[in-house]
Amino acid sequence: MAAYIIGLRRSELRGTAWLENYLPKTAALIAKHGGKVVIGGNAPQALMALEGAASPPLAVVIVEFPSRAHARAFYTDPVYAPLQQLRQASIAMEVFVVEPV
Repeated sequence: MAAYIIGLRRSELRGTAWLENYLPKTAALIAKHGGKVVIGGNAPQALMALEGAASPPLAVVIVEFPSRAHARAFYTDPVYAPLQQLRQASIAMEVFVVEPV
């Protein structure tokens, strides 16, 4: 069953130089684990709250994997650890995995 890693960006970028390293290496790891980006970092004006008082995130990333095991393997891949630290030092995100019901 497919699983999706969803990232919600909650802060402005702290610089952009880190993206040159992060994006291509992360894309390669996603592909290595059978994933594909469904929605990738759309602009804030593309987001619209429909219900509730919370503000929408500044960007949303959704990556589809063949299974929860594939998603977990990507997220825990040792090659991803330094990239994850780079991202965490540059933006605040909430990241979780979901499976269709």
